[in-house]
Amino acid sequence: MVKILVIDDDPIVQAVLKRTLQNQGYDITVAKNGQEGITQARLLRPALIICDWVMSHLDGLEVCRQIKADPELATTFFILLTAKGAARGEEDDRVRGLDAGADEFISKPIEMNELKARVRAGLRLYQLNQDLQSQKQALEILNQTLQTQKQIMEAELTEAAEYVRSLLPLPLTGTVATEALFIPSAQLGGDCFDYYWLDDEHLAIYLLDVSGHGVGSALLSVSVLNILRSQSLPNTNFCQPSAVLKALNHNFQMSNHGAKYFTIWYGVYHRIQHQLVYANAGHPPAVLLSGQSQTSLQVQQLTSLDLPIGFLPEVDFAEAIFDIAENSTLYIFSDGVYEIKQPNENILGIDAFIEILVKYSQTHNCHLQNLLMQIITLNIQQNLEDDLSLLKVSFGNAT
Repeated sequence: MVKILVIDDDPIVQAVLKRTLQNQGYDITVAKNGQEGITQARLLRPALIICDWVMSHLDGLEVCRQIKADPELATTFFILLTAKGAARGEEDDRVRGLDAGADEFISKPIEMNELKARVRAGLRLYQLNQDLQSQKQALEILNQTLQTQKQIMEAELTEAAEYVRSLLPLPLTGTVATEALFIPSAQLGGDCFDYYWLDDEHLAIYLLDVSGHGVGSALLSVSVLNILRSQSLPNTNFCQPSAVLKALNHNFQMSNHGAKYFTIWYGVYHRIQHQLVYANAGHPPAVLLSGQSQTSLQVQQLTSLDLPIGFLPEVDFAEAIFDIAENSTLYIFSDGVYEIKQPNENILGIDAFIEILVKYSQTHNCHLQNLLMQIITLNIQQNLEDDLSLLKVSFGNAT
């Protein structure tokens, strides 16, 4: 039941207003002076207050000011009862009443139909205000929830990125040396890479990129890494790239892994024969730089037309073999390296990236951090849209 508080020091007015409004179905409380009215208002928190302007000790204006100053009563609809002239022409009094916080005025003697109408109108405004406050609170709660979920998601992505980073291999040194970059994007993708000696003569090297973003993509890439690192694909010769990709394709069909697929470049280097055999499932081409000097580099793109892993269940993957000259360098990377939006809004593209790679290799001792800085300067955005993975394999002098 709607609560209404009547504040008036005239017992007759109190009785008339109480009876009239109770007959309208309202819960009526009466206070006989201003101080009692303020006390009752704070206890009851009524939807509407009807208060006489002229009262001894504490008049209606001061009551209104104190009521409206209370945050829990600020939305209570406040009607001031005025002398006849104040409601019908005394602009100064009306301005004073409005400044004190009054929402409506009713002049004495009170016309009961007008009172009922103004009470109904006031209660409609009060309810509208309550609804708005409820919606505001709901939006604030929703915003807080979204902020919390965002913080949780960001923490999970950071944790996932650190987990992936912890699994990446340490650099190799010696006649075959490696250097690598892994820069996760704000959304975290599914990049992962590894290299390790299968035996005394064969070095496996690969880099993969799972479709999509988020923890799911990262976890799938880690699953593939663990399977390859443990060599747990049954009946698979890990020195034969085409066989490895075929086994991966059999075990990681999109239909069984949340509609996710992945691209992968997988190669095996034979250190005695100085040969590299590789297979490529939809991945960007690796780039092999070789030559007698930095000014006469030979550039070869190690690519293929085979489908990514997971598209079709029965795919035979092609292999290619390259002789590796002394002091050659192999670069393997994900598409995040070249899908960089430049200040002119154009995407850098793989051809432009390879040109930068070749030019930088001709004029610098190509440390990947220096190359990264040059790529980042081309990026118009603060954050990378995709993971950036870049693997450098240097083949030194033959032993």
